[in-house]
Amino acid sequence: MSAKKILIVDDEEPIREMVAISLEMAGFDCIEAADAREAHAKIVDQKPDLVLLDWMLPDISGIELARRLKRSEMTSEIPIVMLTAKGEEDHKIRGLETGADDYITKPFSPRELIARLKAVLRRSGVSDGQSAIVIKGLKLDPVSHRVSIDGEAAEIGPTEYRLLQFFLTHQERAYSRSQLLDQVWGGNVYVEERTVDVHIRRLRKSLGSGYEGYIQTVRGTGYRFSTKL
Repeated sequence: MSAKKILIVDDEEPIREMVAISLEMAGFDCIEAADAREAHAKIVDQKPDLVLLDWMLPDISGIELARRLKRSEMTSEIPIVMLTAKGEEDHKIRGLETGADDYITKPFSPRELIARLKAVLRRSGVSDGQSAIVIKGLKLDPVSHRVSIDGEAAEIGPTEYRLLQFFLTHQERAYSRSQLLDQVWGGNVYVEERTVDVHIRRLRKSLGSGYEGYIQTVRGTGYRFSTKL
């Protein structure tokens, strides 16, 4: 099972380092951000399993960032744990009403933090991302990084693989080209939107006549994966 990735968002570097050391000793992978803008970029690029978010940030507040993440379809399912010195009940209620999954008040013990994060991950149903995805005769195995079609290995490029993996884990939703660029290429990679069309054509060709129809063009929007032809 791969280690869960935690994004630590706090403008105080000593706190980030202390939390990261504790979490890494417990088997988590950690990435860090000092403000909301950096945090959002890393969420898009690195797709953490959970965001540990400080209430007080220098630009956009943690509570506002949490609100934005929960409003966006792309990030709404990422669990958020608020981390702050604010211990009053009304602050806790505001955080939870915004969509935060839990609330930890400073100071805290590393053992409590780890236990609470594990509990949130369990409740949120964050998977290990290692189970094969099978749609009829189409199979994507993230462990071996292989795709097979009706039992035969498929020749598929790395970008087409990432596109297919994203579509298989986000079925029946339409995504614009810019959304696909953010999710598959990453928010800090600057390529033209028509690049998506090129890779969609390649992916369809790799899937062949039996499954290319699952990658559907949505006029005026972009693309979706659907078995409903």
